[in-house]
Amino acid sequence: MTTDADVPTLRALLSRPDLQLRLAGGARDDLLDRPVRWVHSSDLADPTPFLSEGLVLLTTGTQFDGAGEERAPYRDYVQRLSARGVVGLGFGTEVVRHGIPPALEEACASAGMPLFEVPYRTPFIAVARANAEAIAAQAYARRSWALAAQRAIALAALRPDGLGATVAELARQLDTWVGMFDAAGELVREHPAGGLQAATAAALHDEVGGVLRRGARAGSALRIGDGPFSLQTLGRGGHLRGVIAIAAGDLDQEGRGVVTAVIAMAGLALEQQQGLSRARNALRAGLIQSLLSGDSSLARRIAREMWGALPAAPVDVAVTEVLTGDGARPTASARARLDAITELLELRGDERRGTLFFGRVEGALVLIVRTGERAVIDEIAERFEIRVGVSEPAGYDGIRSALDQARVARDRGTASVTAFADIGRAGVLSALSADARALADAQLRPLVDNDRTQGTALLTTLRAWLDADCSHEACARALGVHRHTVRTRLAHIERVLGLDLGSFPVRAELYAALRAAEG
Repeated sequence: MTTDADVPTLRALLSRPDLQLRLAGGARDDLLDRPVRWVHSSDLADPTPFLSEGLVLLTTGTQFDGAGEERAPYRDYVQRLSARGVVGLGFGTEVVRHGIPPALEEACASAGMPLFEVPYRTPFIAVARANAEAIAAQAYARRSWALAAQRAIALAALRPDGLGATVAELARQLDTWVGMFDAAGELVREHPAGGLQAATAAALHDEVGGVLRRGARAGSALRIGDGPFSLQTLGRGGHLRGVIAIAAGDLDQEGRGVVTAVIAMAGLALEQQQGLSRARNALRAGLIQSLLSGDSSLARRIAREMWGALPAAPVDVAVTEVLTGDGARPTASARARLDAITELLELRGDERRGTLFFGRVEGALVLIVRTGERAVIDEIAERFEIRVGVSEPAGYDGIRSALDQARVARDRGTASVTAFADIGRAGVLSALSADARALADAQLRPLVDNDRTQGTALLTTLRAWLDADCSHEACARALGVHRHTVRTRLAHIERVLGLDLGSFPVRAELYAALRAAEG
């Protein structure tokens, strides 16, 4: 971000041969290189109420008349100027007195205030005009740079990878590192490549993730370690498409103008890509439906042309929770989260071709991964705090059954990622729903009522008899009664329910009802 014009500094003023200014004593380089915003003249004893920061003050010293050799007036004067932010003091000689007062030189040296002599033949207005010309030249150079930079960036946007070329050109123009993060918070483009240390890159990744989770359009400045960064969001509020990060702090007006141009072009490019993304997502969803129908040939052929080969069988099928919200039309936040997950999966699919395929089905995302490679499933579950169910290994002729397993695992699991194998160990009866419990309560209600009104133990006897594999003797021992008592109670149960306990389907139905009622 350099320009040909000299920056208006005290060093630049002192180097002008036509002004014939002379630095009195020494001054550190950093003091001479501070920008000079303006040059002002005053002989007031305390001009600070009328000054602003970054000024060079010129004086003839009339305010020191009567001070003699006392050092305090000079010391107090210089300290007031330093506290106000004055960056240099010029003393006009041969007007009121010859040379610079030694007490003033001593006070300026003590306060770190650069002091220079303005000879009688150099009018103060010439010094002020020289600085004004430098400021004007610098402003013109900055505007010229901004126009040239925007032109170069516009040309870069026309290249095949317009976004990547734009990021690289912005980095060159600002002479610093620039990175672009997608909606999932992943660094997808940067220049120069690997320009950040690992710790800095990790901290920046976390900051960008926080900005995207908030979902509001914003520009922000922060420091990571000793380095300043600026973050600019891309896209609309509530539907952010990414973030551009710049390894620089506050930019001047021209620099901000160049960044704004890049933000506008990148945002437009990303919005234009939305239509293409929707078409790709629709195609992916269609291929998932083709796989569910048992016909994998079409899906294999199209996927190979678009994204590479499908994962080799056996595969695991995973399904997320519904991501589009409860209504028919997804909310803005739901769309943003779904888009962010999709973009991350697109990135992982490109990185690991042949190991991942995915698509949207009924508001959820269905993932097909090569068996044993579930890292991406764990990643999206943890990063986006969603529930995911995973099937047992299957071939492409069993994708529908595998998806059913994944849904059962998702709906019955309590962890963020649940495998069907873990749910399956609990057996079929563990999957009885609230509807099953309602039916069970209705079926067993006659026994409950009879026990309450008649003081019988029919429900307890039925449960013990079924648990004893329908053995009268084992049931009698469990209950501590005679086996004939068990026979009598079972006959009573048949009359109350109107069922034949000698039928296996009846026994199975009642056993399931008891399990459901207990659940």
